[in-house]
Amino acid sequence: MTHILAIDQGTTSTRAIIFDASMTAVASSQEEFLQHFPDSGWVEHDPSDLWSTTIETCRAAIEKSGGAEIAAIGITNQRETTLVWDRKTGTPIHNAIVWQDRRTSTMCQALKADGFEETVTDRTGLLLDPYFSGTKLAWILDNVEGARSRANAGELVFGTVDTWLIWNLTGGRQHLTDATNAARTMLYDIRKGRWSRTICERFDIPLAMLPEIRDCASDFGETRPDLFGRPIPILGIAGDQQAASVGQACFQPGMLKSTYGTGCFALINTGETPVRSQNRLLTTIAYQLDGKPTYALEGSIFIAGAVVQWLRDGLKIIREAKETQPLAEAADDAQNVVLVPAFTGLGAPYWNAECRGAVFGLTRGSGPAELARAALESVGYQTRDLLAAMQADIGGKGDAVLRVDGGMSASDYTMQFLSDIIDARVDRPKVLETTALGAAWLAGSRAGIYPDMDGFAETWALERSFEPSMNSEDRDRKYAAWQRAVSATMSF
Repeated sequence: MTHILAIDQGTTSTRAIIFDASMTAVASSQEEFLQHFPDSGWVEHDPSDLWSTTIETCRAAIEKSGGAEIAAIGITNQRETTLVWDRKTGTPIHNAIVWQDRRTSTMCQALKADGFEETVTDRTGLLLDPYFSGTKLAWILDNVEGARSRANAGELVFGTVDTWLIWNLTGGRQHLTDATNAARTMLYDIRKGRWSRTICERFDIPLAMLPEIRDCASDFGETRPDLFGRPIPILGIAGDQQAASVGQACFQPGMLKSTYGTGCFALINTGETPVRSQNRLLTTIAYQLDGKPTYALEGSIFIAGAVVQWLRDGLKIIREAKETQPLAEAADDAQNVVLVPAFTGLGAPYWNAECRGAVFGLTRGSGPAELARAALESVGYQTRDLLAAMQADIGGKGDAVLRVDGGMSASDYTMQFLSDIIDARVDRPKVLETTALGAAWLAGSRAGIYPDMDGFAETWALERSFEPSMNSEDRDRKYAAWQRAVSATMSF
């Protein structure tokens, strides 16, 4: 048994990828599922969709592989998304509240006004924002009838998506998470390595609801025998952005990666010591192995690939994502259309939960091509915002190279503009699905199939580098227009 099954449960789809002994993907399956938007700024998933697409894609991938013998499973998942279910029956009491959801912004503002953000940041490395799980969990307990009394009686449990999948895969025998997912809940003390009693008491969250926390490469139980014909051990867990950082082999302090999926998330490895940001970035755990956490600074952008989905599903000016590149290339260079995709607020370094998206610079001649170009360029501008904040926090000690991954990194146009606007080299690896690869390596190394950290780092392979070619005047002019657009959007 030399194959690893990686489950990549994302915001808009679930994928299962099987890697062989050489860490080469040999089979995969992917399924999209519905997003639910019950109110402005609210985003939910049906928990049964997360589970059913996981099982269906896993079985399909195994079938496509010709029945590969799976030695272990690694899981990576959308982070912060919050679920609560019955401890005995496993039945959720509410839809999953997605990381993009902003319904608790008023709660966060009240806590900030009361001076509680300093406590949150000191213990968790995070900011008081609706993005994280803590206030979402408090909202469910406050708004689902009987939830608080049931939680206090020990009848309910909480989990992020990894915990939900582990629970179901093991038939309810395991209520577990890993340090990277715990670090995104706003309930976890990243220095002491335990749930924060102070924060949980403030949110009135019983500690008994919370899962046990383990290393990223650890024993998370075995699957029910009926799911795949025999029990399979689950040996690796990491939140999607941390798994991508692992998959990019960003194991040395200063190494930097950016993942372009539904959102965009840049992480820079800061080593064994957490660095507190002075520029409203997040201090988080990059990975935890053998009981030792490695820390990172993270910048989070809520809308990256989702802006292309908006072009497709909202404006209906494209049918497939790949149509954006030829459209963008055909845009009128004389027009300077700027799109600020704050559909669910702005993430780092602005952290404005209330503002919404805006388009600037429209003319009578503006059309699908100009909007497509503005959509793709918005990803580059937001990344520059993050990298500037990171460089300020670490005193310019980071790499001058950005490793990229995720579906949107396949766009040559987007990656070239990214290199131009950040004025740095952008390296795209041969394996774009580094999130799944990171989860697979965690499980495979634990199973003794894959090499150690140094050996894995040596396998990283470059597919293409993008070098900046834009002159400094154009770069500065375009970025200044972006900054004005962001300022106007927040003012509105």
